[in-house]
Amino acid sequence: MTRPAGWEPCSDAALRRGDPLEGSGSRGLRWLMVELAGAWGYSALLDSPDLLPPELGREIAGRAQEADVRIAAIRRPGRRRHPDGRRWRWALADARPGHESLRWGEVDGPVGYAEIPLDGSAGTPSAEPLVAVCAHGRHDQCCAVRGRAAAARIAARHPEATWECSHLGGDRFAATMLVLPHGLLYGRVDQADDPADIVTRYTEGRVDERYLRGRSSHSAAVQSAQHHARAVVPDDRIDALAPVRVVERDQHVEVTLEGPRGPVEVWLREAYSEPIFTMCRAHAPGPVRRWELIEVRSSVRGV
Repeated sequence: MTRPAGWEPCSDAALRRGDPLEGSGSRGLRWLMVELAGAWGYSALLDSPDLLPPELGREIAGRAQEADVRIAAIRRPGRRRHPDGRRWRWALADARPGHESLRWGEVDGPVGYAEIPLDGSAGTPSAEPLVAVCAHGRHDQCCAVRGRAAAARIAARHPEATWECSHLGGDRFAATMLVLPHGLLYGRVDQADDPADIVTRYTEGRVDERYLRGRSSHSAAVQSAQHHARAVVPDDRIDALAPVRVVERDQHVEVTLEGPRGPVEVWLREAYSEPIFTMCRAHAPGPVRRWELIEVRSSVRGV
C-alpha cells in the first residue's frame, strides 16, 4: 500500500496527539483463547490456512459469537512457540466482576476447538493469570513492532503467564495487553520502564492506572469514569470503584461508582475526535468517540 506524504505509524501518531487511553477497552464478558503456534494472517482464525482450515476457523468463531464469548489466538513469544512440537491448548476466562475464573484445557488438534464447552464446565481451573500481548503484525505493523518487544520483556519475568495474542482492538495504543481473568486491557505498555511490573501489580490485586484502558466487562463510559474517579479517590485495587448506576441524560452521562466512603459521581460528555487514522492499514481517517470529564463529585473531598 502506498503511504501518503507525512504518513507515520498509527501508534506514533496517537502518542504525538496524546490520544487518551481511558474508555478505549474492548468489551468482553468472557474470553476464549486458542493456541495457534505459527504465523497468522489478517484474521488469525480465518486467514491462517497452515494452522487451521478457514471453514473450521469460521465454525470456531461462530460458536464463540453465539455464546457471547470473545475469541483470540495465542502463541508463545519468540522462539518459545513450539519447542517440543505443536500443541493445541485453550483457555476460557470469565471476566465478569465477582465471577472471575480461568480454566485451561488441551485438545489433539484444531478440530477440537470447535467442541470446547463454552459454559465453563470443562478444563482445569487455574489461579495464575493469562497475560496476552497483541503481536498481530499482519493486522497492524505497530502490534508487531511494539507488541513483540513488550511480550519478550514481560516473558522474561513471567514466562508461564505470557503469550502473544491476535487483535485486541485499539491498534494505535500498541503495545496493547489483556490480563485475564479480570479482563484488564492496557495500552502503550512498551512505554513502561518495565512492562512486567504491570503484571506484578496484577498479582498483588492492583492496576496500573498509567496504562489502563479499562476493564472489558465495563462499558466505555464506566471505564472512563473509573479513570477520572481514581484521580480524586486514589485506589488502585482491581475491584475498587465498582459501577452502581449509569444514567444517560440529554447532554451528559452520570456514572455512580462505589467509593470507600460513599458514592462517587462522575459526569461525562460524549464527544468525537477530529478524523484520525486508527490503524496503520486504514485507508481514510475517521472520528473516534471519547468521553470528556465534566465533574467528579465525591464525599472524600467534600464536593
